[in-house]
Amino acid sequence: MSTMQIDRLLETVIKLKASDLHLTVGRKPTLRLHGGLKNLDTKVLDSDDMVTLMKAITPERNQTELQEGGTTDFGFAYGTEARFRVSVFRQRGDLAIVLRQIPSKLLTFDEIGLPEMVRELIRRPRGMFLVTGPTGSGKTTSLATMLDYINMNFERHIVTMEDPIEYYHYHKKSIVNQREVGSDVPTFAEALRRVLRQDPDVILVGEMRDLETIESAIRAAETGHLVFATLHTTGAAKTIDRIVDAFPVTQQNQIRVQISTSLIAIISQALLPRIDVKGMVAAYEFLVVTPAIANLIRDNKSFRIDSFIQTGKKFGMQLLDEHLWSLYTRGMISAEEMVDKAKNPGDLRDRVHKLGRTIGRAEWDEEDETAPAKG
Repeated sequence: MSTMQIDRLLETVIKLKASDLHLTVGRKPTLRLHGGLKNLDTKVLDSDDMVTLMKAITPERNQTELQEGGTTDFGFAYGTEARFRVSVFRQRGDLAIVLRQIPSKLLTFDEIGLPEMVRELIRRPRGMFLVTGPTGSGKTTSLATMLDYINMNFERHIVTMEDPIEYYHYHKKSIVNQREVGSDVPTFAEALRRVLRQDPDVILVGEMRDLETIESAIRAAETGHLVFATLHTTGAAKTIDRIVDAFPVTQQNQIRVQISTSLIAIISQALLPRIDVKGMVAAYEFLVVTPAIANLIRDNKSFRIDSFIQTGKKFGMQLLDEHLWSLYTRGMISAEEMVDKAKNPGDLRDRVHKLGRTIGRAEWDEEDETAPAKG
């Protein structure tokens, strides 16, 4: 397989707007397209192909890392058309490669459907704004959109710490410095330790992986910086518990107090394939920390947060399941996808049945005699 091949594969990914390209021994190159997997019509890859493909795209430093540790991650730009985030790893003694396409075009609030209130919140001079959700739920894209909005509208010094850098930001009204963990700075914790000397206004922490990073991020938010960070949690209440649980029991009360004063908002999101048009749609849970919610956090009553989100509609707050339900009733997503991504799948399943629909293929099958009548 020549380097020509990798170019042809990447062209296809870009042309079809696939989110990922999977390369592994014993299978044809495979795209992830609108959530599903689609084989490309080329030869089945063997061990030699994999080595050739790996060498065509992997920097020397990463080839060494791969040899020593069995896995390496990096990002690269493919001309001006797109960037890719790459993970190369060993499996059964062979190589496997996954390339995630990072669109070069930053999206607007309206295009990704972020809650309107977010624009107001990110004007704040200090505090912590969390974006959470499973891998591949579009957290990076949401954050890039928010940073771009700040970059276009305000004079700020924005410092990001990312692993790897995905969206490139250019200086607009703001100055943007992006540090890549692994090449510009060894760890998130180290980047955060140094950042306060760099006169930042806005700090983006790609991922709050460990206690030290979480601690530093909270401290930065308290000392007059706007901090954006991500966590792999579903739902706002769970996110707060997860942060508190990262600390030793003796510090947990103190941390609750700190979070209650520094947290501005949490967006928790899921990404779903659409059934009405080609493409994906994001569902959001949105929590704005009001004085009432700050009290719940401080008093260790995060289990009551969901009911406060339900009554916080005037702040644009919404529960993930409510948003999923509205996407479903508007015919944008399937019942299965909705239930799969829900926090309380049982509740939503009951609601579907109350409409007299079943969950499965039948619900869209008008001609199907056995399907219950639609209510």
